[in-house]
Amino acid sequence: MTLLYLIVAFSIGIGLFINRNKKVNYSLVGLFLLVQWGFTIYACYRFNSTEIDYFTFDSLGILLMITLSIIAIPAAIHSGIYVEKHHENPQARGIYFAALISLITAIGAGYLANHIAVIWIFTEITTLSASALIYHHRNKLALEGTWKYVFICALSITFVFIGILFLSISMEQGGSTDLSFRNLLTNSSKLNTFWLRLAFVFIFTGFTAKLGLVPMFTAGIDAKDKAPAPAGALLASVLMNLGFVGVFRFYIVIANTPLHHWANMVIGIAAFLSIFVATVYMIKVKNIKRMLAYSGIEHMGIVMLGIAAGGIGYYAAILHIILHAFVKSSLFFQFTQVYRIFQNKSIYHVGNYFKYNSTGAMVLLLGFISATAMPPSGMFVSEFLIFRSMFEANQILLLISVLLLLTMIIWAFGKNIFKILFIPVVGFDESNLPVINPWESFSQFILIGLAIYLGLNPPLEFVKLIEESVQFLPK
Repeated sequence: MTLLYLIVAFSIGIGLFINRNKKVNYSLVGLFLLVQWGFTIYACYRFNSTEIDYFTFDSLGILLMITLSIIAIPAAIHSGIYVEKHHENPQARGIYFAALISLITAIGAGYLANHIAVIWIFTEITTLSASALIYHHRNKLALEGTWKYVFICALSITFVFIGILFLSISMEQGGSTDLSFRNLLTNSSKLNTFWLRLAFVFIFTGFTAKLGLVPMFTAGIDAKDKAPAPAGALLASVLMNLGFVGVFRFYIVIANTPLHHWANMVIGIAAFLSIFVATVYMIKVKNIKRMLAYSGIEHMGIVMLGIAAGGIGYYAAILHIILHAFVKSSLFFQFTQVYRIFQNKSIYHVGNYFKYNSTGAMVLLLGFISATAMPPSGMFVSEFLIFRSMFEANQILLLISVLLLLTMIIWAFGKNIFKILFIPVVGFDESNLPVINPWESFSQFILIGLAIYLGLNPPLEFVKLIEESVQFLPK
């Protein structure tokens, strides 16, 4: 079934790329969403089974696949609205939707991959798909952002490939050549620690380009800024989750070797530096989309601090990436409405949004509360659990430093959001404002509401899936 899903999904993408008829385009997008959800439901029914040797429907894959399929629906809807409002020509529309579907398909396949090389392959496909989305507007800035993204991601994927080579050497000395995660975990005690150490450094560094951590975080910032906002929503949520999967699945192997403490130190340093960098840029950034992108770096840093601290931090990290995906995607979807009114991404030229689009303004306000983990945000729960794990791991100084940095981020983020919502723009022409249908904000309320519900009152099955995702990690 997995092979059939990949063939059908990529065939739909090819059809969109070739076809120029609007009705056929939208019909193909609708068909893809049906295929996506059909495969997701099938994966749930086939829980913990393996297909064509390289894809396993495990708990982490199921959780993130459901998250992806939920976000894919508003991504397609808002992409359609975006294309119509910008009066895109048939060729640009076809390429956009083809790239969007290829991106979603590759991300989903990467979630379910049980082999490090297979994740590497689908991660590269996401780079190609995302590049087409970043270059959608075909202007100088889009070209610059695309080349930067391609260059850094190509460098990062090369790092992962080198890491896989080192891992294969380590595995060969353990008497095996199978690099599936299950086999790596089974033979973790036999792995050569010298080559394993090198493998982790290269693989972790490579996946930071997608995850959004130091040192490879810069590619994602420009990509989310230059890509259309509905596509940016995917880059800022589910694609970052793919980077997490690449790191986390390999980390489970490392955690069952003598290198566990060393790996935690590497992850912890990268995580803290990421939060520090996010703080510095959040204080001075004036581009709304870049502000949201740097917020994502902060959250991924918090997630990886939870991983490095261990204990309840493992559970909290999985919960946090899911809630973050819903909240951050909703903010990017809402940005399309903000831009439609003000025709500008700069904080200086945007303001008094409550007056012009009160429904959308409520989304921004709720999204801000959620993204900064203020009660009753669901992310308050996941962040609290991560801080608790750091306290229990006796990382008191680190915890205090992180809390100080987060305080500055909340101040900077809040200052900009309240400027957008309440402070009038000097010289703004209100005579020809577009009318925003309140129903366009409906999907964002659903996503934010889902994040609150899963954080404050998670279903038992949801909790069990997260617990099973971290069952092989040291307690």
